[in-house]
Amino acid sequence: MTVQRDTEARASAEVPGAQRTTVRDHVATARDRTTRLSPAPRHSGPLTSRRHVRTYALVMTILTLLAAGLSIGIMTWNNPMPFGSEGYWLIAGMRRESLLTIAVVALCHATATIAFQTVVNNRIITPGIMGFGSLYTAIQTGVVYLFGVPAAAMLVGVVPFLVQTAAMLLLATILYTWLLSGRFSNVHIMLLVGVVIGGTLGSLSNFMQRMLTPSEFDVLTARLFGNISNARADYLPYAVPIALVVTGVLWLWAPRLNVLSLGKNTALNLGLNHKRELIKVLVLVSILIAMATALVGPMMFLGFLSAMLAYQFADTYSHRLLFPMGFLFGYTILAAAYFTLRHVWNAGGAVTIVVELVGGIVFLVFLLRKGRL
Repeated sequence: MTVQRDTEARASAEVPGAQRTTVRDHVATARDRTTRLSPAPRHSGPLTSRRHVRTYALVMTILTLLAAGLSIGIMTWNNPMPFGSEGYWLIAGMRRESLLTIAVVALCHATATIAFQTVVNNRIITPGIMGFGSLYTAIQTGVVYLFGVPAAAMLVGVVPFLVQTAAMLLLATILYTWLLSGRFSNVHIMLLVGVVIGGTLGSLSNFMQRMLTPSEFDVLTARLFGNISNARADYLPYAVPIALVVTGVLWLWAPRLNVLSLGKNTALNLGLNHKRELIKVLVLVSILIAMATALVGPMMFLGFLSAMLAYQFADTYSHRLLFPMGFLFGYTILAAAYFTLRHVWNAGGAVTIVVELVGGIVFLVFLLRKGRL
């Protein structure tokens, strides 16, 4: 034993100090290696990584700056009165009403479209498929056809605005409750019936328009474009609170929307009454779209553009993150279109010309890339 110890001691003395290891050193080395090789801790959430958080914050910051810059441009660009004078602030006040209208319309279309696409589980179709624009066109055309151009003034004012909103809301509510609560109980049948009703109302409107005189048709056409100038200041005290209340409710229901986006079977397994929640969300969507359409006229692709861009840049399932980004995209698009038409081309506030052109092209590109509805 003594000889063995002496031999081990001499061997240990001959090994350089840097190569001497003990059991404790081996354990420490293994622990360090395990720590280095172990994957980063995982966590689930609407923003999955620091890079995702930075990207979302950067996009929101850029959109906020663009929205602020366009708002300042609309308020101050080409104001003929000296800065600070009474006339200057009077004109700025009139333009401020246009900005408020743009904000209300963008909020309604963006929020309604994101919620609608969630409950129908499709990111291409929009609430316009339910025939809101066709009903608005039919109401405007019917009044001019039956009573002539002087009767067009009947559609201007708070009462006609609320009546048109109520008519579109009533149509949509009847459609939802009938098709989703009856023996069909199928979202796809509801959408198909909405397309048929929209086409029928559009054909009826075209027939009446062909019977109008050129002067009557000219007056009517000006009202059928989505135009910021269609909104009057006396509409806003009613439109703003309704938009804020309805979008606030959808904001509070965001967790339910997150569950509904998983599909009917998953929502039922998680304890959510899918049919009841579907009807409730669709009624709120109808209020927003009906009010926005009655306020400025039909805009088919504004909601699609806002929602699609929010999905692409936010890249999250959380509706509480999608709604603000969708609103900022909608506001930026509308404000840019309004500024270009009014202050560059001197074409008034018919923003639907730019929005529908850009939106139609983006829709086709998106559909061709996706390859399906």
